[in-house]
Amino acid sequence: MKRLGPFLLPLVLLLSRPASADETCLSPYMPKIVGPEDYVYVWTLGIEGVGDGSDKLVTIGANPKDAAHFGKVISSVSVGGRHEAHHGDFTDDRRYFWAGGLDDSQIFVFDVAADPEKPKVTKTIDSFVKDSGGVVGPHTFYALPGRMMISALSNEKDHGGKTALVEYNNAGSYVQTVWLPEKAEYGYDVRVQPRLNRMLTSSFTGWTNYMRPLPEVIADAEAMKHFGSTMVLWDFHARKPIQSFDVPGAPLEIRWALQPRHDYAFTTTALTSKIWLVSRKDDDSFAAEAVADIGDPKKIPLPVDISLSLDDRFLFVDTFMDGTCRVYDVSNPRHPKLAHEQKIGAQLNMVSQSWTGEHVYFTSSLLSKWDKTGKDDEQFLKAYRWDGKRLSPLFAVDFVKEKLGRPHIMRFGQAAFYKNQIFTAASPAAKVAER
Repeated sequence: MKRLGPFLLPLVLLLSRPASADETCLSPYMPKIVGPEDYVYVWTLGIEGVGDGSDKLVTIGANPKDAAHFGKVISSVSVGGRHEAHHGDFTDDRRYFWAGGLDDSQIFVFDVAADPEKPKVTKTIDSFVKDSGGVVGPHTFYALPGRMMISALSNEKDHGGKTALVEYNNAGSYVQTVWLPEKAEYGYDVRVQPRLNRMLTSSFTGWTNYMRPLPEVIADAEAMKHFGSTMVLWDFHARKPIQSFDVPGAPLEIRWALQPRHDYAFTTTALTSKIWLVSRKDDDSFAAEAVADIGDPKKIPLPVDISLSLDDRFLFVDTFMDGTCRVYDVSNPRHPKLAHEQKIGAQLNMVSQSWTGEHVYFTSSLLSKWDKTGKDDEQFLKAYRWDGKRLSPLFAVDFVKEKLGRPHIMRFGQAAFYKNQIFTAASPAAKVAER
């Protein structure tokens, strides 16, 4: 074997490193950040009559060594209007944060690198439905090399659950649409395991349901029939479906195991309150199986988000209805064991672990018309310390008191990371700021 050249060796070392991502649910195509987080970026739904009423990206201080900013609002940038802010994520270089609205399908691109304390909107993509050929409701934003893959929830024709995956390049130009296969056409999350050249998608419901008050949906027998019950395994490079799995009850967030030789992923079903395992068999095909109940399924605690620790040992499961985080020991992935259970608030949605795994963050809002009402309509970002056994409170930010809105997805930032980067004007991502 010839000696590796000085430029080839770093690439080989990078590719041989176990795939990992900071909050344990991000794309492995993004650079890894080590050390403490300085900021939590929170994509937030506007509330009429609260502050400016607009959706916005909020920056919260998260480094305990920075007492002036720790647990406090540093900045917020509004996008004008309420678009049903939901999910968002960084481009593969972490320079830009893409965030979408589930209602009108607008996408907002924020420059984070120029000033990590104060992100700014640099581009608005208002042509998503037209570009994609009728796809509605951009949900998961997943960074690929030079591209952003977006899973969606609905379509323009009937606002039902038939939907697609849509790709743009980092400059914001449309690339392609890949419709989900027949009999498994509902979408929600998308996650890639590069080592296996496999991609998983999950399924939820269409615009007609998610933009309707939750009590009405639950009371409508016909509406309850229109929730996804499948997951799809894809050849990632070819973007071709290989297998479809029956996973009844709306499988939502997907988390691939991160350690080498752990060829499996977890999801939870919102309506049937189960943990599901999708794992590779000896013949290289995959199988899906329910491996645990979450709380009392008869009470429909409504599991909405999960986070898998970097060592694949703990699975954090948030349930919206009872506002509880349950931590399962999944060392044996087929037999999860409840290790810790803690009430976080009256309602609960997203969970993200820090890069070190020492901090765990929670937000409260699910959808503007699904959130609880009255005194139970708590809207917060809460931070906890995780010591491997229990969660201990660090700080809480009341988003209504701060006149910010309903906090949904969150991502982390670090000042030192951006200071160490060299972004050239010739890079495709840099062109976003020029438009």
